[in-house]
Amino acid sequence: MPANLPILHDHPLDSLNTFRIPARARHYLRVDGAEQLAILRADPVLAALPRLVLGGGSNLLFTGDFDGVVLHMAGQGKEVLGERDGKVLVRAQAGENWHAFVQWTLSQGLGGLENLSLIPGTVGAAPIQNVGAYGTETKDVFDSLTAFDMATGDVRTLDAAACRFGYRDSIFKQPEGRDLVVLDVTFALTAAWTPNLRYAELAKAVEEAGLSAPTPQEIGAIVEAIRRRKLPDPAEIGNAGSFFKNPVVPQEQCARLLVEFPNLVHHAQADGSEKLAAGWLIDQCGWKGKSLGRAGVYPKQALVLVNLGGALGSEVVALARAIQADVKARYGVELEPEPVFI
Repeated sequence: MPANLPILHDHPLDSLNTFRIPARARHYLRVDGAEQLAILRADPVLAALPRLVLGGGSNLLFTGDFDGVVLHMAGQGKEVLGERDGKVLVRAQAGENWHAFVQWTLSQGLGGLENLSLIPGTVGAAPIQNVGAYGTETKDVFDSLTAFDMATGDVRTLDAAACRFGYRDSIFKQPEGRDLVVLDVTFALTAAWTPNLRYAELAKAVEEAGLSAPTPQEIGAIVEAIRRRKLPDPAEIGNAGSFFKNPVVPQEQCARLLVEFPNLVHHAQADGSEKLAAGWLIDQCGWKGKSLGRAGVYPKQALVLVNLGGALGSEVVALARAIQADVKARYGVELEPEPVFI
C-alpha cells in the first residue's frame, strides 16, 4: 500500500450510508482531489481491486460488505466564477453537501437551484443521478464538470452532452463512464431568474402562502417545508429517499390502464409517453405503512422505504421485491429501484 495514502482497512460504512445499513469496506480512502486518485491508480494492487465511489451515501443500498476500495469523495470548496451569456457560473467541489451548497447559492442572491432544496447527498453525486425535484433536474442548471479518468489518469472536462443525462441517469451509470470520478461541478444559473412553478404541488403551496412574486429564497423555504412534511429525516429514520423511479410507459398502455383505473396518476411527457406516479401505485397496492421484518414503507409517503431499526440490506431488498411483484401483478408495470445495490 502506498505510504502517502491514508488508507483505512476493514472500515465500517454504517454511518456513511443514509439507510444506516451495516457494512464494511476492505479498504477505505477519503479523497480530497485528483492527486490521491492518481497515486491509487499507480499502485498495481489497489488499481486491480473493485472500486466504489461514495458521496453522501444517500442513493445506495448495501447488501453486504464491499470487498474492494471505497473512495469517499470529500473535496470542499465553492465559488462564483462569473457571468457568461446571461448565466452566472458557480462551481463546487464534489464533497460539498448538496443542500448546504443550494443554500449558499441562494445567500449569494442566485436563483435556479431552489427547487432542489433539501435533497440529501453531495454535489458530486448530483450529475451522476441527474437528481431532480419539483420540476427541476440537474441537467437544467448544469454547465460542466471535471472528472478523473481512472482508466487513463487524465483529468477531463465534460459538458452536458458528454454527460448524456436522462431520467435519473447519466453516462456515469453506464459501462463507458464507470472509470470517471467526479471532482467538481459547475452550474449555470440564469441571471434573469424567474420561478419554476410547473410542479402543481409547489405552485399550490406558493399560492397558499400568498406570494404573488416569490423570491428564490422563499421558494426554497417552501420546498424544504414540503419535503420535511412528506419525507423522513435520514438522521432519524434510515432511508434513501424515493426508492423507486416513476415508471414511464407508452401512451397506449396508459390509456388501457385508465379504463380500468380512472384515478391513475399520470403525467404526459414531451415524447408522447406517460410518467406514472410510483408512490400512487404502491399505495394502491396497500403497502403504505406496512413492513417486512425490519424494513418498512414510510406511512406518509409510499415511495420511501425505511430502516425500522437494525435492518439488513437483504431485508430492504426483500421488501422492494414484494412491492415490485404486487405492482406488476395489478398494473402490469415494472418498478425500477433508484438506489444502487452494492
